[in-house]
Amino acid sequence: MPAAAVQKLQADLQAAAAPAKAAFFPRFFKAGPGEYAHGDRFLGVTVPVQRALAKKYLASISLADIAALLHRPIHEERLPALILLVGKFQQAPAQTAIYQLYLRHTAHINNWDLVDASAAQIVGPYLVKRDRGILTTLTRSDSLWERRIALIATFHFIKQRHYATTLQIASLLLHDPHDFIHKAVGWMLREIGKRDRATLETFLAPHYQTMPRTMLRYAIEHFRSPGRQRYLKGKI
Repeated sequence: MPAAAVQKLQADLQAAAAPAKAAFFPRFFKAGPGEYAHGDRFLGVTVPVQRALAKKYLASISLADIAALLHRPIHEERLPALILLVGKFQQAPAQTAIYQLYLRHTAHINNWDLVDASAAQIVGPYLVKRDRGILTTLTRSDSLWERRIALIATFHFIKQRHYATTLQIASLLLHDPHDFIHKAVGWMLREIGKRDRATLETFLAPHYQTMPRTMLRYAIEHFRSPGRQRYLKGKI
């Protein structure tokens, strides 16, 4: 039986469910047959409501409860679980158990919003002063979402203006087969470029002609038109 706090959270989510959104979300999150999130189920609860409910139950839900929620088939139970896990991580004096729990459950962190709400908030901070070899391991995973976790985790380093790990992971993912990785790499490169244009352009110089077009477009999105067009036309 779920703990009382979990049952209350689930009841609150059910109460906030919107049938129209529940019908739309499977299309938005690609949960149809043959798509990357096939079989995911939705209640139709907005992210602000999920965040508010996670905050409401942060003190009363245990790590074991969170792990159980991560195994649930309903998307709007897994996202609050990850938001709760981030909250626990930020409060915890000893964060190793939370980090390890996160890595044990990557099979259930299986859509872009779930990754993006948690990897840079848990994996990145945990690895700031530790060996980062796990990121290379995740980068080489067969799992699309583990590869995305490896990359998005480095957003924490980017915010500290430390770019080397992101660029290393980006190099390994330059020719990844999935467009979600192309977009994610382009996004992280763009974030580097916002802070240090020269570092971004140094990285792009040997790669921009062969990297996926979507990745390049994301990376140079903030460039002014003349410079952006030179990259797109291969005339740098």
